[in-house]
Amino acid sequence: MGRVLLYSDAALMPSTSFHKACLRCTPAGRLMFEAEGARTLRQHWAQSDAVAMLDLALADDPGEVTLQWAREWGRSFMARLCQLRSFDACAPPPGGVERQLSRLPEMLGAEYVNEDVLTRLWNQMLGDAKQRAGVDLESWLQQHTGPWQQVGRVMLHLAENVTNAERPFAFIATFADRISAGGKVQHLPLARALQRLQSSQDQALLSTLLQPIRAAADRTEIMARLLESKQLFQALAWTPAEAYELVREMSTLQDCGLAVKVPDWWKGGRPARPLVQVTVEPSAPSSVGAGAMLGFRLALCLNGEPLTPEELEKIKASPSGLVSLRGAWVELNHERLDQVKSHWEKVQRMHEDSGISFHQAMRYLSGYNGLHAAEQGGAALSQAPKWSEVVAGLQFQRWLEELQSPEPIPVPAGIGASLRPYQIHGYRWLYAMQKLGLGACLADDMGLGKTLQVIALLLKLKTQKAGPSLIICPASLLGSWQAECRKFAPALQTRVLHRSALSKAEMEEIELDAERCSAGADVVITTYLMASKSKALQQTAWQLVVLDEAQAIKNAGTTQALAVKKIRAAGRVALTGTPIENRPSDLWSLFDFLNAGLLGTVASFTQALAASNASVGEHYAALRHLVAPYILRRMKTDRRIIADLPDKIEMTVGCTLTRKQAVLYTQLVAALQKTLNDESLDPMVRKGRILGFLQKFKQVCNHPSQFNGDGQYRSEDSGKFLRLGEICAELAQRQERVLIFTQFQEMCEPLATHLAQVFGRPGLVLHGGTPVAARAALVERFQAEDGPPFFVISVKAGGTGLTLTAASHVIHFDRWWNPAVENQATDRAFRIGQRKNVLVHKFVIPGTIEAKIDKMLQEKSQLASALLETGGESALALTELSSAELLQLVSLDLSAVL
Repeated sequence: MGRVLLYSDAALMPSTSFHKACLRCTPAGRLMFEAEGARTLRQHWAQSDAVAMLDLALADDPGEVTLQWAREWGRSFMARLCQLRSFDACAPPPGGVERQLSRLPEMLGAEYVNEDVLTRLWNQMLGDAKQRAGVDLESWLQQHTGPWQQVGRVMLHLAENVTNAERPFAFIATFADRISAGGKVQHLPLARALQRLQSSQDQALLSTLLQPIRAAADRTEIMARLLESKQLFQALAWTPAEAYELVREMSTLQDCGLAVKVPDWWKGGRPARPLVQVTVEPSAPSSVGAGAMLGFRLALCLNGEPLTPEELEKIKASPSGLVSLRGAWVELNHERLDQVKSHWEKVQRMHEDSGISFHQAMRYLSGYNGLHAAEQGGAALSQAPKWSEVVAGLQFQRWLEELQSPEPIPVPAGIGASLRPYQIHGYRWLYAMQKLGLGACLADDMGLGKTLQVIALLLKLKTQKAGPSLIICPASLLGSWQAECRKFAPALQTRVLHRSALSKAEMEEIELDAERCSAGADVVITTYLMASKSKALQQTAWQLVVLDEAQAIKNAGTTQALAVKKIRAAGRVALTGTPIENRPSDLWSLFDFLNAGLLGTVASFTQALAASNASVGEHYAALRHLVAPYILRRMKTDRRIIADLPDKIEMTVGCTLTRKQAVLYTQLVAALQKTLNDESLDPMVRKGRILGFLQKFKQVCNHPSQFNGDGQYRSEDSGKFLRLGEICAELAQRQERVLIFTQFQEMCEPLATHLAQVFGRPGLVLHGGTPVAARAALVERFQAEDGPPFFVISVKAGGTGLTLTAASHVIHFDRWWNPAVENQATDRAFRIGQRKNVLVHKFVIPGTIEAKIDKMLQEKSQLASALLETGGESALALTELSSAELLQLVSLDLSAVL
């Protein structure tokens, strides 16, 4: 789309202070701008006199007379384009060239300004407008806010006529002809506009003008009658009933291309309506919380204020249509109003004894129940959103506001971290939801610290001597949760309930005696699979149950989802990065866990989602409004959040060892020990074998298939593959792109194959075997707006020299053990041109050599310093360790692994 230049800077504008005309015409018929000053205007005029003329048409009054004349021709062109809404038909109006020539002011070369010059300027303005508008003329015209949007349209005016009590409305149809010199729309009475067009034989504009009128006559009775009786071309005095007929058809008339102007105090272009106001409030003054029962009262209101007895009598005595109340005209439809009032009175009687539940009240307030409700009301229900409103009473409103601005309780003293402001708010929100018995979905973007906020809540519950809490997560996150709890809240007593942490006998004892399940623990951590199998988990009364990666229960009918929902708990929290972006059907299952009953039955919810046509958009809006209070969602792209965050967020991601990996790792430790016990080894041979073993440990941690070379690379055999899939599944839903770095060339293709299944489309691969000439093309493909979702890169091949700012995530699948090398790789995404925060995931398997080296690097121990000083691969220094130190480094820490 071309540029639109609006000369609003007075310093750049010509003015009447010029002593001579700003424009002159050359013998070749070119208009030249020659005034001193106004440098910007001179530059644009030098490009093309027609382009500058069109810019003037869209600008303020230039002041100087020759520029005003040029602007007038530009505005004639714009008016014609608006009138005809077509490039093809946009020729000068009949007599338009002659009228413009007759208004030519004095200027040097005025004798050269003729019909050919004006025609050339018109055609060049047409060409420039085509270039600016592209294929969509209507959208381009709409960009010019204000009066230009009205030009060329037939407008129906409805106004008050206070001098006539019986006919208090005036009607007239006009045609918006052009923009005046003062920048206002010039209207002609429709009859006069038709006469002028007929006399000038302007058939193109006449046809364009009549088209929306004929369309409206075909679709509405009022327009058909006005056209047939020719009253459309007269000024009319109307009764309220006649005015109401126009108001009812406003949307149809506008769809046909007509503009309708009604009094300004009619909000949204329509008069106000008396509504049945339903006020929801607690049955008891002190009743708060999810278990509270609420009642409601009904009243007829106008603009939120109850109608007085006198106003009610006036409404009762007035016919349907428009009625004057409180100095304004309001819409009245007795049939609809009585239907809706009767419906709500019926609902009120149904709940008179027991009241309505909190969830039912929230459905009423959101409008969700107004479209799909168990309490069917036929025609009344379909009209309920139009003729009724549900509001919260004062006490209920204060309670709802508390959820948005929770009580400023302090962060527990034992938390081992400084929470950021948004994390403090999240902790307080979670506590408020827990206190009120409401399920909460913490849906912060990846990397914003959902785990830390939950740990703060768990620590707060411990200080209140609450019962034990349960965390359910994927098996790959068991170790991470326990490590995070120990790191940030060492006072929390945690216990992992899983076969990898407990013996078979211990598991059997727990199932026989459910009290053993949480004995001595503040927090029990388990997996979804265990939650579906363990009766002890079902029999224990938990203070809080937390679901991490809560999308695991998105399929409501699975054994896993059904079992999790049966767990008894005073409070429920779900952690997920994609709560609403998932399919709407997934949302029902999530909320069936958090707040069972809020979204109704699965059958009614499915029926609601299947609704079609206009109700669908309204329904989704109501659904989002309904679930919004239970979801806290913050994004890294939110300036209020990222203002308090570094541009590059680094996090260590704990991955588990699969059973197959653990067996191979243990065998390697035994083999290394046997080698180290061989005192006959030459020191250089010993160093070489140690380097070989270190390489093998890395391979086993990556994938058993990399170690044994079988080429299988099943995702379930590698904890890293499983965690990579979980992270990238969320990125795929968010349409975010990622770089995956590995130091092993042979891992690139298996990783790309695995990720292609996760993202549903292939990505790119770059390693040492990639031809140098092909690298630029790969980068260009990835950087494209619709480029591949992931790029797998070997560190040596792509750690430097590439700009890959399309990615906002970097994953180090295996560690180089040299921070400088890793940072170089990360900076492929985090560099000049990157407009998003970059989240860096560093994969580490707790209990293995990976975690121990990572800890040394983080703590900058003596060994880490020595390794960094080498400037190369850390393994070179590891070969100098004693046998005991080396075995301690590579040994498998089962407690950390589990």
